[in-house]
Amino acid sequence: MEIATRVWNHKWKIDPIVRSLIDTDFYKLLMCQSVFHNRPDVQVTFSLINRSHHVPLAKLIDEGELREQLDHIRSLSLTRGESTWLRGNTFYGKRQMFRPDFMEWFEKLRLPPYFLERVGDQYELTFEGSWPEVMLWEIPALAVLMELRSRAVLDDMKKFELQVLYARAATKLWEKIERLREQPGVKIADFGTRRRHSFLWQDWCVQAMTEGLGDRFTGTSNCLIAKNRDLEAIGTNAHELPMVYAALAEDDAALARAPYDVLADWHQEHEGNLRIILPDTYGTEGFLERAPDWLAGWTGIRIDSGDPARGAEIAIDWWKKRGEDPTQKLVIFSDGLDEEKILELYKQFAGRVRVSFGWGTLLTNDFRGLTPDDRLAPFSLVCKAVSANGKPTVKLSDNPNKAMGPESEIARYKRVFEVGEQERRDVVV
Repeated sequence: MEIATRVWNHKWKIDPIVRSLIDTDFYKLLMCQSVFHNRPDVQVTFSLINRSHHVPLAKLIDEGELREQLDHIRSLSLTRGESTWLRGNTFYGKRQMFRPDFMEWFEKLRLPPYFLERVGDQYELTFEGSWPEVMLWEIPALAVLMELRSRAVLDDMKKFELQVLYARAATKLWEKIERLREQPGVKIADFGTRRRHSFLWQDWCVQAMTEGLGDRFTGTSNCLIAKNRDLEAIGTNAHELPMVYAALAEDDAALARAPYDVLADWHQEHEGNLRIILPDTYGTEGFLERAPDWLAGWTGIRIDSGDPARGAEIAIDWWKKRGEDPTQKLVIFSDGLDEEKILELYKQFAGRVRVSFGWGTLLTNDFRGLTPDDRLAPFSLVCKAVSANGKPTVKLSDNPNKAMGPESEIARYKRVFEVGEQERRDVVV
């Protein structure tokens, strides 16, 4: 059945928004295993944060529908086939990436309760409990809010109008793919789960990338789609780990060590292409300047905020100073990319480093300009750890518009991590 008809009938029970506990990003499961082994008793609170205040989620999305979708997620557990895939598949060249003790826990898991309240035109949605359980709410919660917003906008469209809309969106994506395949060296993975238009559309986009780019499309972060489409599951780690480790620090000295403690734990579990540094949680330059020498031997770095070209230049200089050959290092760009920025960055850094891209929202949710008043344009929605063992978390980022946490704690973190003036950049997605 073609996608517009499925959307037109999206209230069928055949199309719940989240179909599986592995309808999530691969890095979430990797991080969850690390947390399960290293910090299983930490109590955390995650909270929904809508950075795009002009999108009134509580006016667009019916609370009953939202609760129905969230309740459905709480009913999910791993199927036998999903468990077999996780236990037996080879990820990043390693069999049994997920250890038996973690898998036994995961197979029994049901996600913990949620807390939902309408406040004005927005929803407050929070999750509380042990870190390994609560962290697995982040991606499905975002997927539900994003798709319910899409469904609300599409709800009054008729079948042929929807067919035209999706035909235009499909053409728009295919034109991007055609531009990308003119540059044969570009390697791209799908990072678009968290802010996708819908599950069906993400799956369609992944199939289009597979056909259009061949082996230059390196895989998808979405575990369910990777399993169903026999693709590589792609992902490493995210800001959540240093944010929680930092919140648990007892003093300024422990706070300064926290981002490296995270990677020391990661170093014990993973090797090869999973040893990717995400340095921007508390400022890239300071992080690299104070980094222990063993981190320079890691495979590469992911650039996820600030000016991406500047971030890559900083990394190249750092590797050179530490006696490493940048041409052997991997740089993954992943912040707000579209095909023009991908091609620009590739041309700038190809041959100087190994270049790869994690293409997110503007792959799986680019309906800009396709509806009146641009009501389907993507927006910036996140679900973050906001406290750990009762202490607030903080993120500084290389873009202060992405910073989060109490003002007093932000000031403290800036002092401890020696973060000075930063360039503000628009947060589109």
